[in-house]
Amino acid sequence: MERNELYPIFLKLHNLNVLIVGGGNVGLEKLSFMLKSSPNANVEVVAPRFLPELESLAAKHPSVQLTYRKFNRWMLRKRHMVIACTDDLKVNKRIYDLSRKRYLICNIADTPPLCDYYLGGIVTKGNVKIAISTNGKSPTTAKRLREFFEEIIPDDINKMVENLNEYRKTLKGNFEEKVQKMNEITEALKNKE
Repeated sequence: MERNELYPIFLKLHNLNVLIVGGGNVGLEKLSFMLKSSPNANVEVVAPRFLPELESLAAKHPSVQLTYRKFNRWMLRKRHMVIACTDDLKVNKRIYDLSRKRYLICNIADTPPLCDYYLGGIVTKGNVKIAISTNGKSPTTAKRLREFFEEIIPDDINKMVENLNEYRKTLKGNFEEKVQKMNEITEALKNKE
């Protein structure tokens, strides 16, 4: 049986430099998705022209810069991650190859073999964030799972997280003892009854 071997991480995009190449519908989708989760992400979007909706979205986020130019390799300098979503597969492939040479993680939209990472479904309730991956095979399934988790996770879960954080600060003892106490308190979360 095939297995998802992706390693999930949560990136602080306000501390990183992200490049999106493409100003059309897919560029809008990628930027929207990113800003929904990380509204202060440092992003430069590069394209000769942009959809008005993308321009409008960027205008609402001071940390987003639009550059009205075709892609050039120098644009990869001082980047941490890249998303290419132009309508030209040759340009996308070139961006991927240049990114790999610079050890940058890169995602070529709708081309799983040219992706170092995928953008999965995300559920956010206050401080709780759940990322969902289908290993790049079915974004629709990830979307449905996201909708499912949004319904079943209570809206007040953030209050519980904040209370547990305050309680954790009061705990005495070494790391193992604190972990054991927190495990005992949160045991009820996994009870299926």
